[in-house]
Amino acid sequence: MSAYAHQMERAISAQSLSSRGGSELGSQNVIESGFYMTSFTATIFIGGLVTVGVLLITLLISLAVMLQSCQSRNTGVVEFLKLNDDYSHCKIFTLHAELNGLEADEFPAICKGLAIQYIKDGQYARDINFTMGLAESYFSTLTSRGDGLDVVLIDIDDIFTSSPKCSNVLMDRIDQSWCTDCIQEAKHLMHTLTLRLFMKLRTSGWSVILFSRKHEGQRDVTTNLLISAGYRGWSSLIMRLDDEMQMDSREYLSRQRTIMQKDGFLITGLISSRMDALTGRSLGKRVFKIPNPIYYKFEHHTESRNT
Repeated sequence: MSAYAHQMERAISAQSLSSRGGSELGSQNVIESGFYMTSFTATIFIGGLVTVGVLLITLLISLAVMLQSCQSRNTGVVEFLKLNDDYSHCKIFTLHAELNGLEADEFPAICKGLAIQYIKDGQYARDINFTMGLAESYFSTLTSRGDGLDVVLIDIDDIFTSSPKCSNVLMDRIDQSWCTDCIQEAKHLMHTLTLRLFMKLRTSGWSVILFSRKHEGQRDVTTNLLISAGYRGWSSLIMRLDDEMQMDSREYLSRQRTIMQKDGFLITGLISSRMDALTGRSLGKRVFKIPNPIYYKFEHHTESRNT
């Protein structure tokens, strides 16, 4: 090989080494340059972090508000369920108390309060109006035979007020928590609606027989009370004789109805607010139970409460 050829080979080798060296150096410079961020990009990044933080705080606040709302609702549901349980308990108790003729001292305090509220809220007025409407509708579809033997029986022991000053509206004034006045209003409403039914029956030609659990010795007083209250034209008034005073009221009333049917009377309807008159023998074709929240002598309880 010539000297020129050797020189060319060395020159080519030098260039190759120079190229590799430059390439390695360039790669090293790229690796060492690191991560670079402009100020604009950094601003956007920090803003994003702040936004995410605000959203998280808002979410936490919303969750706390929702939890508190759920707790409040649960409290209301518990209170409603307790009230509903009290009402159901008293409703069942009242039914059994009326069936068995329980006395006032056997009536739970919570039920006495609910009974007063039943009057004060106007529910008693709605119930008794509905019941009387049913009775009037029933008798309007029938025609009395006109022989005096087709009769309607009406219990008079719970239809009079002790004071005649009450208005026809059940709730005109309620000032007392235990409401002696509203009880009188309820009793007066019972009297008013019963008298209205009585007068409609008489106008339609029905024979009406009134009955009481009181002694025969009170007949004159009872008759005067009936007349002063507007009752006129009844067929007869049944009251207890001496030998009937010790008799259970259910047995006494059943016995009277049985005697009437044996004498040829047809009992077309029986109206009372007490269960002792609506159970037993010889009830007739149809019975009507007048709502009676005063059955447990709440007057006694209110007087005791106010003294």
